[in-house]
Amino acid sequence: MLTAFLSLTALLISSSNEPIYPAVNNEAFQIGERLRYRISYGFIDAGEAVLETKATEIKGANRKLFHVVGTGRTLGAFNAIFKVNDRYESYMDQQSIMPWFFHRRVDEGGYKIKQDYTFRQHSEKIDNGKGKVFRAPLGVQDMISCFYFARTLDFQKIKKGKVFVIPTFMDDELFELKIKYVNEEVIELRKGKYKCMRFVPVVQTGRYFKNEEDLSFWVTKDKNRIPVQIKAKIPVGSIKMHLVGYTGLKNEFASKVK
Repeated sequence: MLTAFLSLTALLISSSNEPIYPAVNNEAFQIGERLRYRISYGFIDAGEAVLETKATEIKGANRKLFHVVGTGRTLGAFNAIFKVNDRYESYMDQQSIMPWFFHRRVDEGGYKIKQDYTFRQHSEKIDNGKGKVFRAPLGVQDMISCFYFARTLDFQKIKKGKVFVIPTFMDDELFELKIKYVNEEVIELRKGKYKCMRFVPVVQTGRYFKNEEDLSFWVTKDKNRIPVQIKAKIPVGSIKMHLVGYTGLKNEFASKVK
């Protein structure tokens, strides 16, 4: 009797050490989704960005993953001025929409960045591949996965001023990405009009934008939650990234105004 009791106790203790991973209700995207954007400076198309969600045999802690690939490049005459060729890859947990592996290859006008992060979500650590290990909370996001995780947030009863907080790891730094809901808007792009929700980042001291209004993004008000436009103010004007193509959506594109 005592032996059986001790065995059961040991089993319960060992089971309690297993991490309890978060679960996300993902109704927004699926394998096969492809989003294509144009990046415009004023009235000139300066670049193109593409986001693709792919299948993969790679696993994280024996869990199934999405393989998301984001690419960015300059177009036309901008290649002679400041050529950009960027590639980002995130291997995200299909159930939790959190990353297990992240790869970044940046080549912008000769300035290059190479990053290979391993997210040890089960032990709440991140290995930067260069001899440093950082503590991070379970469910921490990378530069790409936070984009997809945000699409799964609950916006059903959202109120003006609501702030969402997403722990994010970028450039060997852990910080809280905060995004604030502003209002509903109908915006017009090249491919039509869209019913959207507008968000702005809650600016943190020392980061890239001085004011909240310096960066805005619009997300479709349907189940797909697609960012259709991002506008950023810069010292010499503004840059806009806007949706110009899409395939493989999980749901009907109900936000598009006919």
